[in-house]
Amino acid sequence: MATVRNFHKGAGARRPFRSEPMPQAIVPMLARLTNVPPPQGPYASEIKWDGIRAIAYLDHGKLMLQSRNLLELTYQYPELHGLADEPQLQFAVLDGEIVAFNAEGRPSFEALQNRMGVTSAAVARQRAPAIPVVYMIFDLLYLDGASLMHRPYIERRERLEALELNSPRWQTPPYSLERPADVLSASRAQQLEGIVVKRLDSIYEPGLRSGAWLKIKNVQRQECVIAGWLPGEGSRAGTIGSLLMGVYEPDPDRLGQKRLVYAGKAGTGFTDKMLAELLALLSPLRIATKPFAPNPYIPKGAVFVEPRYVGEFEFTEWTKQNILRHPSFKGLRLDKRPEDVVREYSGR
Repeated sequence: MATVRNFHKGAGARRPFRSEPMPQAIVPMLARLTNVPPPQGPYASEIKWDGIRAIAYLDHGKLMLQSRNLLELTYQYPELHGLADEPQLQFAVLDGEIVAFNAEGRPSFEALQNRMGVTSAAVARQRAPAIPVVYMIFDLLYLDGASLMHRPYIERRERLEALELNSPRWQTPPYSLERPADVLSASRAQQLEGIVVKRLDSIYEPGLRSGAWLKIKNVQRQECVIAGWLPGEGSRAGTIGSLLMGVYEPDPDRLGQKRLVYAGKAGTGFTDKMLAELLALLSPLRIATKPFAPNPYIPKGAVFVEPRYVGEFEFTEWTKQNILRHPSFKGLRLDKRPEDVVREYSGR
């Protein structure tokens, strides 16, 4: 796949460090959504990969992959196990994105769906040749006995690139020091999801969305909790017609608690295979009452479910009523916890 040009390749030599315990259960640092790229300044721009976030722990030739919500993913992606054989990664922690590519060579979250949620190592091995993944490594959090999370982004990136981690199954994609607006334009021309802009002096803050990292999307995406469905009609009779979506917000009546608010319904973006899988997944979770608060209007015949699953939806805009306009289902986000799903505002 072609990548944006004029990217910086750092060159830093590895230096010995004091011995520190390898960190465990790192929740990845997050980026804040914005519509306007920052001006030229102390920023680096990276491609926003349309995959699932994963932290890689490498210890004595063993690999463990962990999702954003701390679920182990190692057995699901056997083609990545060879990363543990890299001699420069005896003791290391990496941050990156697991990505699948479509026939045109672009990252495809839809393609990745067939690799997510696999519960058997044997099934994972069977699916890997047909839909192989690539681990896009963009941060180095620990190396050879020392945490790097309190070192500046630019230093972490230079040390990462000095490791020369590039193979058919894992890569260290380049970053750009050009104007973020120019990099965003180049990503749009290549039909990529967008970019992530990171302040050069930023430390790595696990689990935080501090604003030191910004994400700018070429298309609008929103994660939503799936809370039910409307039955299909016509060619979709007997299956799902549209999914009912929600996001969490602070509950004004209960201090420190959240409530699920209605965000609309999505009836496009599905294949017949997706509909069958969703119906099988959601049917055992049926409940008698609406899980939304306050009580929204939902057409008669709706089926409600426990809000256990998260989907990703593409849309045109949020309406004044805080409903997604023209949402289209892109796939399940098994790496996200429902309670973490909130409405993403530009500048959040």
